[in-house]
Amino acid sequence: MAKMFRILGDGTRLKILLHLQGRPTNVSDLCKVLKAPQPTVSHHLGIMRMGELVVPHRKGKEVFYSINDLQKHQYTRAVSALLKGSTAIQMGPLVLALR
Repeated sequence: MAKMFRILGDGTRLKILLHLQGRPTNVSDLCKVLKAPQPTVSHHLGIMRMGELVVPHRKGKEVFYSINDLQKHQYTRAVSALLKGSTAIQMGPLVLALR
């Protein structure tokens, strides 16, 4: 659970996750949306990839990122609730208010 909080505790990574829920997106488009340089966005995507929240897909020379299959993720319900805009999530006995 601590690993997920470290990953999603950063505002940029949370914005990336929320943006990717619509469709797979490449790094260039994420840079435009986030108004952040490519190395910064790539760094955050790398952290999210190591945490198994996003997966890369290569199409030609471009790499597109999408949200990992949440059914495989250990905190499926918590991440799904976050993506649906819930105001609180429950993780075992812990309930977290998001707003």
